[in-house]
Amino acid sequence: MKFLDLAKVTIRSGSGGNGCVSFRREKFIEYGGPNGGDGGNGGDVIAEAVDGLNTLIDFRYQQHFFAQNGRAGQGSQRTGADGDDIVLRVPVGTEIIGEDEETVIADLTEVGQRVVLARGGNGGWGNLHFKSATNQSPRRANPGQPGVERMIWLRLKLIADAGLLGLPNAGKSTFLAATSNARPKIADYPFTTLAPNLGVVGVDNVEFVVADIPGLIEGASEGRGLGDMFLGHVERCAVLLHLVDGTSGDPMVDYRTIIGELEAYGGGLAEKPRITVLNKIDALDEEERAFLADELAAESGGDVMLMSGATGEGVTEVLRALRARIDADRLRQKEIPEEEDKTWQP
Repeated sequence: MKFLDLAKVTIRSGSGGNGCVSFRREKFIEYGGPNGGDGGNGGDVIAEAVDGLNTLIDFRYQQHFFAQNGRAGQGSQRTGADGDDIVLRVPVGTEIIGEDEETVIADLTEVGQRVVLARGGNGGWGNLHFKSATNQSPRRANPGQPGVERMIWLRLKLIADAGLLGLPNAGKSTFLAATSNARPKIADYPFTTLAPNLGVVGVDNVEFVVADIPGLIEGASEGRGLGDMFLGHVERCAVLLHLVDGTSGDPMVDYRTIIGELEAYGGGLAEKPRITVLNKIDALDEEERAFLADELAAESGGDVMLMSGATGEGVTEVLRALRARIDADRLRQKEIPEEEDKTWQP
């Protein structure tokens, strides 16, 4: 299945049905009068987060979603049928953004979460509604309200507990393959990962989700390489795992390159909890390991862990460090009081 994390769609809610002008005229039956029914309401356009989807590829082949119009009212006080709603089934983690590409309409982060994107128009009143003591035979009815049409953007941000960062060939896919059932493409050339991958990782009988995104290069914020368009998939992560290739020419430059791209991207990524790991230590001797670890610790201003995704050395310790940060974040989320519901109203 091809991965797609951004889609532009046009939606339109249904128009309300017109009210009816009708009178009861039956032979031998007195007290006739207005009996025009109301029009039906137009259908809504609804977005719903569903399980089992991890891409927006369906919205590449269908970009227009129109709800059904309400039916007009009829005589004998018959109300028109309401128009059917139309539901956009999106993956969990989808953001719905306005046409300006800035206004966040909704953020669907849980299975079953729904939001009305465009409400259908109300049906018009029939002439029965206008009957009064002074106007016993009204000859007017209301037209139905028109539906709402707008263009929106769907942007998918994968739901993961931890995110992997690093230059191309830093060993991110190797780490994910070694610790989960995910099978990302692994090769000895850059940009083998062209789309984000998710893997369920377990340590000490506890599981969490890790996201591997394509590697960043210097100038990714300006569109070089694959750009930084995939960084949105680690915005929701509780912790970032920064892998630095110990066999590269200058690991310190590699480290600074990634940090610079995080700062240029914004979104609070540079301030997220981050674990720095010197990877591929199986190709280094003890003296090289110690020297590079000390230099990297001085550059990052924190502790540095050593790991080899290929041989498994140090992997368990890294997973435990990730789990500790994730548990701390979950505890913090529970302590934060729930904010007042500010659901967007179409």
